[in-house]
Amino acid sequence: MPDRLLIPQHVRYIQELDTHQDDLEYWHTEHLRLSGLYWGITALHLLGHPDALPREEVLSFVLSCQHANGGFGAAPGHDAHMLYTVSAVQILATIDALDALETSLPGGRRQVGEFIRNLQDPATGTFFGDEWGESDTRFLYGAFNAMSLLGLLSMIDVPAAIAHVQACANFDGGYGVFPGAESHAGQTFTCVGALAIAQRLDLLDRDQVGRWLSERQVARGGLNGRPEKLEDVCYSWWVVSSLAMIDRLHWIDGEKLQSFILDSQDPATGGIADRPGDMVDVFHTLFGIAGLSLTGYPGLDAVDPV
Repeated sequence: MPDRLLIPQHVRYIQELDTHQDDLEYWHTEHLRLSGLYWGITALHLLGHPDALPREEVLSFVLSCQHANGGFGAAPGHDAHMLYTVSAVQILATIDALDALETSLPGGRRQVGEFIRNLQDPATGTFFGDEWGESDTRFLYGAFNAMSLLGLLSMIDVPAAIAHVQACANFDGGYGVFPGAESHAGQTFTCVGALAIAQRLDLLDRDQVGRWLSERQVARGGLNGRPEKLEDVCYSWWVVSSLAMIDRLHWIDGEKLQSFILDSQDPATGGIADRPGDMVDVFHTLFGIAGLSLTGYPGLDAVDPV
């Protein structure tokens, strides 16, 4: 297994992702296209190759996914959704192109803010993913993330959303997808991240949350999302970033985690899989690289845990 990060192979892997348009898998994953672009661009920035994808082509594609209501779909012709709107804002912020929103639609970035604001549930404070009403703390965190990047956080009811986050906290230190739901590392990240953006980390017990998160590390060095589940490279982000936000990153063995991530690389094609021996994908490639960055792996740009 590789004992170092294969940066050239990972850069090439990401660059070639859009060249497989004759593959059925390419079209089966169209519903992830905009988020996939965000994962790839972010990975390239952390690898120190921010210009590996053509900026103007990236910008053109992102804007082609926008709807008149300000929201973005996963690809041209797809319905607007919170998750892809967040990805679009994150991409534009990463490539320093948020100003492009001012000419893409009348109302500019504020129109994007209106789309997000209209998805907040006034009864609970949480957010829907789209007009059909599914709610999830992923959407709440995404709203906070995008609105903070746009400088429009004041447009939404932050106190109501924070009250919902607190209601999702469980006795074991983790957070669920909604009040009363099982603790999960991904949902814990969304809730801790939302509290961090709102500057309300004072509302949680850092030791209790940190204890539950640190217990996600298994003997192999990787992290799982819930007790008794297999380790998965993606939790190198969800768990480690949460620990970093609450200053408990030293509660896990960073070197063992790094070894697990490095073992999950494919030396032939580039990319990182969910665990050693599995197929690689851009989702796990980003979150593996982000986990390495958070744990101080040399040669990577620093990632913001929020």
